[in-house]
Amino acid sequence: MIIIKVMGGLGNQLQQYALYEKFRSLGKEAKLDISWFEDAAQQEVLAKRSLELLQFENLQFETASREECEALLGKGVLSGGGPSGLAGFLGKVKRKLNPASDKHFYETDMYHPEIFSFENKYLEGHWACEKYYHDILPLLREKIRFPKSQNPENARAAERMERENSVSVHIRRGDYLDPENAGMFGGICTDEYYETAMNQVREQLPDVHFYMFSDDPAYLKKHFRGTEYTIVDWNHGADSFYDCWLMSHCRANICANSTFSFWGARLNPRTDKLMIRPAKHKNSQVIDPERMHALWEDWVLVDEEGRVL
Repeated sequence: MIIIKVMGGLGNQLQQYALYEKFRSLGKEAKLDISWFEDAAQQEVLAKRSLELLQFENLQFETASREECEALLGKGVLSGGGPSGLAGFLGKVKRKLNPASDKHFYETDMYHPEIFSFENKYLEGHWACEKYYHDILPLLREKIRFPKSQNPENARAAERMERENSVSVHIRRGDYLDPENAGMFGGICTDEYYETAMNQVREQLPDVHFYMFSDDPAYLKKHFRGTEYTIVDWNHGADSFYDCWLMSHCRANICANSTFSFWGARLNPRTDKLMIRPAKHKNSQVIDPERMHALWEDWVLVDEEGRVL
């Protein structure tokens, strides 16, 4: 059995779910471990994060029990973290003496093709790389269905987006501006990045209209004025995930280094869509254009200096 740990925000959860569906498409038994959202040790995080997969309409997946997780990881493993107590210590010793016995696989690279040869593993990671599930994206679009929004503004916006040469632009600020995150995620989606991305769209589509999405709408209203722009600022709290749904209705998608907007583009069913993303997701990543294009098929890559790679 393959067990995939679910954690993080909506974009990460969708990636973990997508990997689950990829294993199932290969005929392998797979389940999701959702205990990260149930563990008391995660309560500070859970003030901001919930299992948003449950918000989708009839999204089906099998969950792993604690006993099934312990069958792979051993006793004494906390759902929200690593081994604890004597059992956890003995488990560490066992894995050090016999690495082949370690059933816990951590994501450490952009893409791990070896995971598809696994039979009995517990997988922990974010799995953002498009190549993991690029071939089953049509299936994922069928399964990942948003419930009807109670806010009529969403339906009106989606209808306009379908008629226009609409472009979603996601600018993530919020927690990316915090000192503990800025070093890792800051300085990637620069003004130069957005200027180049928006000009790329203007060169390919006439009369474009930009729909601006951000966790900082005040910033958008200050910097993006005029009839060319619509600031999407009406989805809040649990309804925030409808921003992802609206992005999927656009003709083109300009993403931040954020899995949330990646999924807005991935769920876009248009065959002629234009998808643009930053050349790297984190500052620890070394840009290898050839590899990135192989792993992110059909995407336009733009770096922080505004260069198309």
